[in-house]
Order: sequence, then structure tokens, then C-alpha cells
Amino acid sequence: MKFAEPIETEVLPVRSENIVRIPLGLLGFEPIKEYVLLIRPEETPFLWLQMLNDPNLAFLVVSPFVVHPSYEPDITAEDAEFLELKQPEDALVFNIVTVRPAGAATVNLRGPIVLNRHTLIAKQVIPTNAADFDLHHPLPTA
Repeated sequence: MKFAEPIETEVLPVRSENIVRIPLGLLGFEPIKEYVLLIRPEETPFLWLQMLNDPNLAFLVVSPFVVHPSYEPDITAEDAEFLELKQPEDALVFNIVTVRPAGAATVNLRGPIVLNRHTLIAKQVIPTNAADFDLHHPLPTA
């Protein structure tokens, strides 16, 4: 399944209807199932995937299309069914950013987080073409 670029999103208050649910958790954080996607306009194109029960813990994420415009993760039919994706436009795709102590930052293109924009159910997937992408893709510097 190919995905369209995400549409512009707006700042959302933390309310029950804006909670992102990740039933299987994220790699290494499997017990954590609920997050809030926070958008700070001054940090665009980056967003925060904050743990609902611990606002001090969050993942920095970015749309992969900002970093790798030709990014086309091929997810399995099972993942699409799990997420109830009927068409590519139903999905938003985010990738986790790692900022190293020396200031260098990379993005994990092998394990995207796919979010159904209608149900707010997400899953970290391993695309069938994951070998085509870097685990530590460098972010461009300003």
C-alpha cells in the first residue's frame, strides 16, 4: 500500500477523542498503549508523540516525506486490515527521530508508525521493503 503525503494538521487539545491508541505498543515500549500527538508550530515539521500517562516521556516524530520525498513503505495486507485502512488517504505515517548528544539527528525509516486518521489507531510496522530504507537516515542540517 502506498501512502499520500499527510495533510496539514492543526494543534489539538488533549481530549479523549484525540488520543492515539497503539494496541501493540512501540518497540521497547509495548506496555504503553495511549499517546497524544502534539504539534508545536515553532517546531514544524516535527511533532511529539507523548505518552498519555506520563507527559514527561515523548518521542520526536516527523513525516517521512519531509526527509525522504520518495519514501514508499510497503505494508502488509494484515497491517492494513489491523488498522482498518480502506485507502491510502486514511493513513498518516510518522517516523521516530533520534537526536544524538553531539547534535546529529537521524530518523528510523525501517519502522514507521502508521496511524488511521479516522480511528486514531496506530501501529509501528515493518514494511516488506524495509531493507530499502535506513535505520539511521541522517536528517539534513539547516
